Amino acid sequence: MAKNGNKNPKECLEDFNGKLVLITGATSGIGYETAKEYASHGTNILSINRNEEKSKKLKQEIEKEFNVKCDYLIADFEKISDVIKVGKKLADSKIKIDVLIHNVGIHLTGRKLTKDNIEKVFQVNYLGSFIINYLLKEKLKKQKNCRILFVNSEGHRFAFYGVPWNDINCNKRFYWDLQSYGIAKTAQLHSMIILNDYYKNSGVTINACHPGLVKTNIGMCNGPVYRFFKKLLNDPFARHPKISAKALYYLGVCKEMKNVSAKYFSLTTLEEPAPHAWDKEAAKETWINSIKLVGLK
Repeated sequence: MAKNGNKNPKECLEDFNGKLVLITGATSGIGYETAKEYASHGTNILSINRNEEKSKKLKQEIEKEFNVKCDYLIADFEKISDVIKVGKKLADSKIKIDVLIHNVGIHLTGRKLTKDNIEKVFQVNYLGSFIINYLLKEKLKKQKNCRILFVNSEGHRFAFYGVPWNDINCNKRFYWDLQSYGIAKTAQLHSMIILNDYYKNSGVTINACHPGLVKTNIGMCNGPVYRFFKKLLNDPFARHPKISAKALYYLGVCKEMKNVSAKYFSLTTLEEPAPHAWDKEAAKETWINSIKLVGLK
C-alpha cells in the first residue's frame, strides 16, 4: 500500500483565471471541494452530475462566491446511454477543456447490476470515465493541451488478479466489495496506459491520484451495519476532502506537472501502482473489451 497517504499534498499557488475544469460528480465530497478549489483560483467550472436540483444549487453557490462561470450537464452513470449522450455533446462542442477530472464513484457491499446488465461498481466507477475519455480523445488531442486526472484509489491493489473479463459481472466468483472496487480502479489505470500512448507528444497528459483517507458520503447507500462501522472505524481517522481538492488542483495546474503523464500519485507524492494495474497487455485487453461492452466503435 502507499506509504504517503497521510502526507499533506504540495500546494499550487498559481491562479487559473479564465480556464475551464470539467469535473464529474461535483455536488458532494471530493468533487464539490475540488470545484470550489478551482473556482477560488478564477477557474470556470463545468460539472457532470446525476441530480439537477443539486447541480443548480452548486451553480448558484460557485457563481455567487467566486464570480466565475459554473455550468452543468446531467447524466446518470448507471446508464450507458446517458454518458454517451453527454460525451458526444462535449465532443461536438467548441468549448476548450483545460482540466478533466474523473471523480464519480460508488462503493457497494453487495452485488448489483445496472439496467445495462453490468455490475454497478464497474460501470459507475470505470465505464463512465472510459466512455467520456473515448469520445473526447480526438477533441482533446486537437486542443494540444489538457490534463486528465483520475480520482483513483489504493483500493486498486485488492484486484489481485487484474480485471476478470471472463466474469466481469461476478456471476461465478464470490462478490467481495473491496475486490469489486479494486477491479474498477485497476481498469481505470489500464485505460490510462493506453491513452498515454495515444496522447504522446500531443500536449495532453493523463495521471491518477489516490485522494487519501477523507470523509465523504461514499458507501452510505449501503446498509446500517456498513454505515455503523464506517462511522466507527473510518471517519474518526479521515481528513476533510479539501486535502484531496488541493492535490487535484496541484496536479491539474502547477507548472511542475506540465509534461508528467501516466503516473500514479498518493495525493501529490509519486507512488508505484500494483503490478497487475501496470500490465500493458492486460491494458490492451481492457481497452478492447470496454469498447465492446459499451457498444462504441
